[in-house]
Amino acid sequence: MTSSISDTPLPVSTVGDNNTDRALLERFQPIFDRIGEGALQREKNRTLPFEEVGWLREAGFGALRVPVRYGGLGATLPQLFRLLRLLGEADSNLSHIFRAQFGFVEGLLNNDSEANRQIWFPRIVAGEIVGAAMAERTDVTGTSVKLTPVGERKWRLDGEKYYSTGTLFANWISVAATDGTDRFSVIVSTTAPGVARLDDWDGFGQRGSASGTTRFDGVIVDEPFLLRRFTTGEGRNDTYITAFYQEVHLATLAGITRAILRDAIAFTQKRTRTFGIPGASSPCHDPLVKRVIGRLSSLAFAAEALVDSVARTLENVWQAAQAGKAGHEDYAHADIRAFQAQQILLDHVLEASSLLFEVGGASATSETRLFDRHWRNARTLASHNPASLRAAYLGDFYLNGIVPSEGWNKRFAEAKKSETQNETRAEVPPVSETPTAAEVRTITAKVA
Repeated sequence: MTSSISDTPLPVSTVGDNNTDRALLERFQPIFDRIGEGALQREKNRTLPFEEVGWLREAGFGALRVPVRYGGLGATLPQLFRLLRLLGEADSNLSHIFRAQFGFVEGLLNNDSEANRQIWFPRIVAGEIVGAAMAERTDVTGTSVKLTPVGERKWRLDGEKYYSTGTLFANWISVAATDGTDRFSVIVSTTAPGVARLDDWDGFGQRGSASGTTRFDGVIVDEPFLLRRFTTGEGRNDTYITAFYQEVHLATLAGITRAILRDAIAFTQKRTRTFGIPGASSPCHDPLVKRVIGRLSSLAFAAEALVDSVARTLENVWQAAQAGKAGHEDYAHADIRAFQAQQILLDHVLEASSLLFEVGGASATSETRLFDRHWRNARTLASHNPASLRAAYLGDFYLNGIVPSEGWNKRFAEAKKSETQNETRAEVPPVSETPTAAEVRTITAKVA
């Protein structure tokens, strides 16, 4: 069975022949197929997919959401997430690797700095990739990476991040840092002096994502590379970026569910014996095996439907924002829909990854097939964000009218208050979010 992104007509946000559903599928499906052909062998050897990332880079995959007027493909959010689902079906490591890239682009699309878009979109269109150094082992919502002023409009970056997905394959790193009170979004070249990227990811799943450690030792950062400053107490209200990042995981998980169905069908069709029946028989005609395959197909369908539904919600919010009509309730709605989908889709993919083994008895556990990788990958992705906490956020919304972002803001403010009770803040000059024309020329020259 061939996957398709053209089941439902999708709106397009820009005019052009390169971003129709058919054009996007024709452009990327052959690459996804090539990636899928080597996925099992890469898993066996833990071969990192540098070559495969290169194929996607050359095809412009990282520029899917960059508008046509900047040279990108101008894909809609539903198109993006359907392609991510197809890539996740081929190899879930690859769709995970590009999560930071698409998050960075989406941030630029929703930021009011046209100067930053003029600088970074051409780099993305040229094939450059952005990785992430956001989360840490000890505090996934805070940061220990320090930003210290060292001269006029210059800072020093010091510290360590874990869960640096995509960074080992990237040209740039989007870093979360702090000056002791406020948080900053900083972008750093992977080749800058003092940057070290380690292949030390020890998770039992997503082994090819290389989501390990990134260290910053005295990395000098010019002010224009501080893309944004978040003051203490600034909330997450009017943005869909949290829902966006969650949706990337959901699309990858839906892809894994499709891969499970694919492997179950291929495994069953090649067999001449089924469990509990002596002699030769055809499992394809066994009613119990049919039931398993039917259930797997339904789980895959439900996962895809959830991803498509959240993607349409995000697209509606994006379009409303472009028209200046998006309100607080729209962004809250995006979070709620993403968190609701998360609650259901995680159960679907984990059920499917276990149910797969019901089609073939002990032979399905062979190391040559590595069917267990589906559960390991799904369980690893499902552990990235606290589904149980988000279920509580949803309950708080329906019982008390507290939207998820407000619940997060309250917890964050309480944590920051506790952390800073005995700390004093060093004075740091204000940071301009929009570079001057001279700074734009300087940055363009540096990244050329």
